[in-house]
Amino acid sequence: MPGNRTRKSWATATVLALCAALSACSGSGDSVGGGKVVLRYTWWGNPDRAARTQEAVALFEKRHPDIDIQTSFSGYDAYKQKLATQAAGGDAPDVMQLDYRMIDQYASGGVLLDLAKQRSALSIADIDKGLLATGVVNGKQYAVPQARGTETIVYDTKQWKDAGVELPREGWTWNDWADSMRSLAEKTGKPGGTDPGWSEDAFEVWLRGQGKALYTKDRKLGFTAGDLTRYWTFTDRLRREGAVSPAEETTQLDGTVENTPLGRGGKALSDNNWDAPSSGFVALVPSGVTLAPMPSGEDGTPGQYFKPSMFMGIADSSGHPKQAARFIDFMLNDMDAAKILGATRGIPVNESVREKIAPGLKDFDKTVADFQASLDGDLNDPPQAPPSGDSALQTTFQRDYDQVSYERMSPREAAESYVTEANAELRS
Repeated sequence: MPGNRTRKSWATATVLALCAALSACSGSGDSVGGGKVVLRYTWWGNPDRAARTQEAVALFEKRHPDIDIQTSFSGYDAYKQKLATQAAGGDAPDVMQLDYRMIDQYASGGVLLDLAKQRSALSIADIDKGLLATGVVNGKQYAVPQARGTETIVYDTKQWKDAGVELPREGWTWNDWADSMRSLAEKTGKPGGTDPGWSEDAFEVWLRGQGKALYTKDRKLGFTAGDLTRYWTFTDRLRREGAVSPAEETTQLDGTVENTPLGRGGKALSDNNWDAPSSGFVALVPSGVTLAPMPSGEDGTPGQYFKPSMFMGIADSSGHPKQAARFIDFMLNDMDAAKILGATRGIPVNESVREKIAPGLKDFDKTVADFQASLDGDLNDPPQAPPSGDSALQTTFQRDYDQVSYERMSPREAAESYVTEANAELRS
């Protein structure tokens, strides 16, 4: 979920070494000896996700000896670039992992198969309808969510408690959160958390708490320059007060937990992140971390939502769409596959599978599952997948806020610049 803050290219040597260890990463190809059907399956992720995924793939191949799955993975940035190149060249993999921000682009570009054509091989009956709708473009189901995640305030449990500041709670507001950041900074001499002005994801939660949206249903901006000015004025004031991370810390953010202020030797006491990737903090914060809800609007309206952490889709050009659909069905609906995958991509979207594996989850998988269970029934439906231009606009959002945090532009100047560029991008 880069969309989610999981975007990071691992060093090439690391990826190649792991691929060799798994003996499964391979290039393109569509046949092997024995007349097997060959499917290329690609995804992004970290070594833990790769190991679990490979184990699930091996189980599928054991049950379907007529199908061979050729797998490859990388960090998000490298994956995104490679997939774009493959899609442009008409060589998209048979089965691909997709981010929220990719669906509109690839569906509209004719890269993805309408999954209704393979409904007999792929069951979606047990997937929440709100989540399922996020993979629909122009009335057609082009992708299905594989797991769900949600944003969180993840914090250093011991340091927060030792500071004597009231712990985060469900229903707290953005003003409550700001007061906590100030109190933590005053009592510990460290910023209370990461500056959320950099994060389009956090801004969306803030907007939704006011009854607004990042995008309208007709794929235009759902907010004004005034809305963004208020948000950036709010976060910039906290930065100036020392309540959240300074510019030189915030601009090191790259989508990995390792380069957050919380993850870099405890240079802040909390971070706003997605729940599943927050597992990376366990090794970085020896005293332990806790997941808390994102702040709500001042009237209690939740801006947080369950978002598909990632999707699976089939290339329209695949020569084996039925087998590809069968593989996706296995990854989504098979109980044994779910036990192997755990929460490495988030909590399963198949409701019956989710209920059955929950008692057996351990460690941070259980932490994520319990956190999500505490929010069930309290959050609004997720928005539709954003327009294809959002991928570029996420970078623009970060760039323009850098101008604010380094005091080269006022929040209003930066907001007006962003909105102008966003409108142009969405019209192109």
